[in-house]
Amino acid sequence: MLRALSTAATGMISQQNYLDVIANNIANVNTSGFKKSRVEFQDMLSQIVKTPGAMINQGTYQPVGVDYGLGVKTAATTRVFSQGTAISTDRNLDIAIQGEGFLQVMKTDGTLAYTRDGSLKVDSMGQLCTTDGYLIQPQTTIPSDAKEINITEDGNISVAVGSDTTQSIVGSIQLARFQNPSGLLAIGHNLFVETSASGNPIQDTPGSNGMGTIQQGFLEGSNVQIVSELIGLIQAQRAFESNSKLISASSDILKETNRMV
Repeated sequence: MLRALSTAATGMISQQNYLDVIANNIANVNTSGFKKSRVEFQDMLSQIVKTPGAMINQGTYQPVGVDYGLGVKTAATTRVFSQGTAISTDRNLDIAIQGEGFLQVMKTDGTLAYTRDGSLKVDSMGQLCTTDGYLIQPQTTIPSDAKEINITEDGNISVAVGSDTTQSIVGSIQLARFQNPSGLLAIGHNLFVETSASGNPIQDTPGSNGMGTIQQGFLEGSNVQIVSELIGLIQAQRAFESNSKLISASSDILKETNRMV
């Protein structure tokens, strides 16, 4: 069988993977705190016919080699943690992180997860939580008669209660960052969990030691750029078509060969 058939097939599979990633990026263009993914490709092992530097005759060496590439493979899908655009919401429980860091939330199994989605809510007990009800860590309870909530850039949460105009601090937001955020595992619900690749979380106060700051009344939008994704879509589509034409051409060659037999 012609090498071109299997080589072109790897190209079609890889471009299909690229299209899948683009589709997910575009689907989440309006998801708060979403971070786009980027596909990385690698060429596959080549079939070596002649090795460069091999001896041809006594004292004579092959100056260049002969090898045939066997295609391409998807090496990785890397999460890109560039800053998304801050979108004003004028809601006092919406926060955006400007810079590095993740909000920490407690999952139902008692383990921590991390998110850039700052659309916070208050549950029936007055506790700050995500849209899915996961509690923000460290845990903060908002008094039921709080009439005003203020969140500072360094994460302090203060409220004015009842007729009292003086605000008192009821909690604080701590951020976590990772040595390799691209090593985090996305588990849905705008959440990530740590892995051995991401390293352990480094917790600190917003605005300290490289942490980002908190911006109240804003949400961080997705960092997906539609124009860039559409350009990638065109590139993937044309590459897929080119590989499919290679398969058709290889099939025609095999057909002509079979007629000669």
